[in-house]
Amino acid sequence: MERARAAFHKKELQQREGQVATAEYNAATEATRAKTERLRALRLAKEEQDRVAAENAPPPAPKGKAKAVKGSKVKTKKSK
Repeated sequence: MERARAAFHKKELQQREGQVATAEYNAATEATRAKTERLRALRLAKEEQDRVAAENAPPPAPKGKAKAVKGSKVKTKKSK
């Protein structure tokens, strides 16, 4: 009879621990989901802001030839 009670109590304890573990798992999953949604919204807002800034930015200045400064020469190492 005592073994039956011990087995019953053991199963009850395992069931309660399982319910607690499931609740913790679900809470962690929900927290991760909420964090992901928040970060995604921030990323999309930043991408939109960057896109608008790129559209409104002035066009880049045309690049021309680099002008040589008088009196400065670039020394190159001659190979043998």
